[in-house]
Amino acid sequence: MLPERRGDLLILTATLLASAGWLFSKEAISALPPAGFVGWRFVLAALILLPFCYRQLRATSFANLLKTAGIGLVMTLNLIFWIQAVMHSDGIGEGAFIMSLAMLMVPPLAWLLFRERPGRQFWLALPIAVTGLFLLTSGNGLSLSLGQLLFLLASVSLALYFSLNSRFARRVDPMALTFVQLAVTGVMHLGYSALFERWPEQVAPDIWGWFAASVLLATSLRFFCQSAGQKFSNVANAALIMMLEPIWTVLISVFWYHEPMPVQKIMGCVLILLALLSFRSRALYEWYRNRRAMKVRRET
Repeated sequence: MLPERRGDLLILTATLLASAGWLFSKEAISALPPAGFVGWRFVLAALILLPFCYRQLRATSFANLLKTAGIGLVMTLNLIFWIQAVMHSDGIGEGAFIMSLAMLMVPPLAWLLFRERPGRQFWLALPIAVTGLFLLTSGNGLSLSLGQLLFLLASVSLALYFSLNSRFARRVDPMALTFVQLAVTGVMHLGYSALFERWPEQVAPDIWGWFAASVLLATSLRFFCQSAGQKFSNVANAALIMMLEPIWTVLISVFWYHEPMPVQKIMGCVLILLALLSFRSRALYEWYRNRRAMKVRRET
């Protein structure tokens, strides 16, 4: 198998694991305290990754480790909003599409923080995304439910994480970066859980099964597949494949939770997906043109 195809398959596997992680998390927090669940999930996932990035961590300067930990605090904020949104929502499909809007929130945040004006593709995609979000969330009239509001806040904080991380990620090995940020997120959640949450005296075995699936499959294996896939898959292919995550999540939610998806919500999801594709269209066109030029040069 060609390395690029192997990379695409690994990225696809990562999206499937990520969407399954929504189900694992929602089932686990039905009996476990949410912050404690996230804390142990991320701490254990970080410990599993440690043997694979120990040398890279030792080679990273202390200053870069501190900056990586700082960005991990933004990830912590994102996970606080996300797990609360999952807990206060009946399904998970709607939330996955709201979260996918983080990609479109990155340009205005970069404009605000780094004075980088958004490109033309952003302004073309923005009204499509806003219309899609309105259709997706307007079942309650013009007001957002608590779950929808929390998902929207999680999307904004995820966009902030992307904005900061993309400007720093090249300085640190990807596996070391992932380890530090997972560890910081886990420790912060465990600290909060120790102060404000109470664990149940008994937990059913099936809940521990959901917890184990969250740690091993939806966190450790997912990040490994994503990191390994990005080494081989080109950027355009990876971006397209990762857009499939909310689609898988909707399918899981409809099957598992019987989440209602009336025509209005389906249209909202379709418009959000079209907005994301429109936003990435220039990058996809540039990739296609460069690839075609390389093919012509090889043939001549």
